[in-house]
Order: sequence, then C-alpha cells, then structure tokens
Amino acid sequence: MKYIKDISEKDVWSVFRIMSDFVKGFDELKGLGPSVTVFGSSRFDKNNRYYKMANELCYRLGQRGYNIITGGASGIMEAANKGAFESRECESIGLNIELPTEQKGNYFTTKELKFDYFFARKVMLIKYSLAYIIFPGGFGTLDEFFESLTLTQTRKISPMSIFLVGTDYWSKLYDFISDNMVKEGVVNKEDLKLITFTDSIDTIIKEVEERLVSHINDLKTSGLTQSEYYEKLIEFISNKDD
Repeated sequence: MKYIKDISEKDVWSVFRIMSDFVKGFDELKGLGPSVTVFGSSRFDKNNRYYKMANELCYRLGQRGYNIITGGASGIMEAANKGAFESRECESIGLNIELPTEQKGNYFTTKELKFDYFFARKVMLIKYSLAYIIFPGGFGTLDEFFESLTLTQTRKISPMSIFLVGTDYWSKLYDFISDNMVKEGVVNKEDLKLITFTDSIDTIIKEVEERLVSHINDLKTSGLTQSEYYEKLIEFISNKDD
C-alpha cells in the first residue's frame, strides 16, 4: 500500500516525489487561461440527473472557451470532461491519482496528469480556476468543497466563485452551516456569501463570466500583470470583446 511504501522509504526521497508532483502540475497548467474546476462523485452513471447536468453545464462553458478541470475519473468528472471535450472549444483536463479502487481515467480529456499525492493534486485542482463547482459526492467531494471554502474564506487564494449544485442533496449540509455553525459563532454570517447554492446552469455561467472580470482586477491589484496566467486571461477577454 502507498502509505506503507512512504514509511519504508527515506524521507528525502518522498520529498523528491512530492516536488515532482508540483513541478509537473505547474509546468503543464500555468498557461491554461480561464478555467473552471468541477468536483463530484465518481459513482454516478450517464443516466443520473447530476451526470446530465454536469455534462450540459461544461459543454456550455466549454463553448464559451472556459477550460474544464476535474479529477479525471468517472461519474461527475467524466460528465464534465465529456461536455468540455465535445464543445471542441476548450481544454478538457483530468488530474488523476493512483487509488486501489474507483479511480480510473475517463476517455474525454485533452490533457491528463497523474499524481502520487492527494494534497499536490488538490493544489492543482484549485490553483488555476476561476470557480469551483461542487456536485453531489462523497467524502472526497466534501474534502474538496471545504478546502476551497477555507482557502477562499481565509484569503489564501483570491476570491473565487464556489457553487454548491444539487439543492436536494446538499440542503441539510447547507442548513447545518447556515444554522448550527453560524449560531455557534464558528463562522460568520457573511461567510455564507462565499457559497452559491443553486441548480441553475444559467446562474452558474453568468457568475463565472462576472468572476473572470473581477479575477483579472484582483491579479492586477496584486501586481501579477507580468505573469503568463494574467496575459492568457487578458487575451481571452479581448477575443471575447472582438
């Protein structure tokens, strides 16, 4: 098993493997341009309503030129990659990881990377995106949702749009956050504004378009106008205005 292998190796060699994950991700993704990351369960099939919704959403985002990033496996990830792939107007990116079960790559990526470590993969899933779209899922999806929420709340990353899709599925979790957590004072009421709780594809697309403009302004304010990423965003929005 992976963790046994890590324990048996010298720490320094584990560090090199961690570095390899990060270097690979930065090198392959830094020039992407505007992208959206989609999270969700790998267990849904093509007949599931959330699969269909993710597919339609990412097709429409892809048609507008937004790259789609997923964990590269089946279920919601496959649906999102398939929509992006079939739009033929964007990159469909799968960031996969080695797991004993469930995590097999899908066939709808134009760019695929494989990672040894969850934390390195998670950085890449978040770092180059304007928005995070959270479809129904299990423990991994919850982890990704709260990670993106925490980074945005603490301003470790520039403000991002976080969409919680599946109002029936997520309603009790949202109520727990809005009632219990706010009531006990462990989060502020204003923090709820970080989450867009919706089933509307049109709402998501509209807010992603708006986020692009504010994201460019955030990068400019931060003095990152010389970065390749900033230049890609400016090129993208200039082409849209033509």
